[in-house]
Amino acid sequence: MTRVEQPADPRLDWDLPAFGQLPREARLDALLSRVLAPNAGMMSLDGTNTYVIHGDGETAVVDPGPPDPEHLAGVQRAIGDATCRWILVTHHHLDHAEAAQPWAQRLGARICAAGPDVAGPDGRVLADGDRVALNGTSLTAVATPGHTSDHLAFRLESGAVLTGDHILGRGTSVVTYPEGDLRAYLESLRRVLGLDPSAVYPGHGPELRDDPTAVIEYYLAHRLFREQQIAEVLQSGPSDVKAIVARVYADVDPALHPAAEQSTRAAVEKMRAEEAVVIDAHDIVSLT
Repeated sequence: MTRVEQPADPRLDWDLPAFGQLPREARLDALLSRVLAPNAGMMSLDGTNTYVIHGDGETAVVDPGPPDPEHLAGVQRAIGDATCRWILVTHHHLDHAEAAQPWAQRLGARICAAGPDVAGPDGRVLADGDRVALNGTSLTAVATPGHTSDHLAFRLESGAVLTGDHILGRGTSVVTYPEGDLRAYLESLRRVLGLDPSAVYPGHGPELRDDPTAVIEYYLAHRLFREQQIAEVLQSGPSDVKAIVARVYADVDPALHPAAEQSTRAAVEKMRAEEAVVIDAHDIVSLT
């Protein structure tokens, strides 16, 4: 493994809203609004970002989030007098998808998602490259598996990308094991990087406009650095994942260690697939 230094998060130098200061409703550009769901938390950050894409007389809603009446009212204000034609979902997690079915019925919209379990019997299952049309504009589905196997991003005609939980406005995305796949996640990051997005609009946290490619490059470097840290721990001898987390995340709030343990397990599984480590019958990890 090529040795890398701990990467610096470029967003630390950006003028981003502090945690808890993200506006509840915002018009981001001529074709895009954001409505912040009232579900802030350790994993959901400021809350789920629900986006409204504005066409000519019709709209699409991306990631409705929780079925909260106050949140729905905010989304309806963003929709205004237009028709809601589509509800798009980046992935099946409840903080993104739970309101999809009830809102589709209420708004008369059709759900689009990567799988029929989210899209429902009357929905549209999207594959990579599928286009979702509105009067005057469209979105293109970009398969970004890794955080979950069914994860999609959506590229706007402006070149901006709605990234769901693939890229966040704060911190880094959690790739959990066994649901997540770190090898797929890294490949998806490289794919989004190749799109050269003009902006990244994440599922949680503030929009990233200053230099979105720098953030994606940081995400890639951060994952490589974590793998390097794991390998350095294992140079002292075999270890279980919990002990690896205690050393790698020693400066992180212990309340976050369960999530870190899942991410570390995903990294270890990637390293095993690449034959960098072995895991014995007692779940002890060793370098090869």
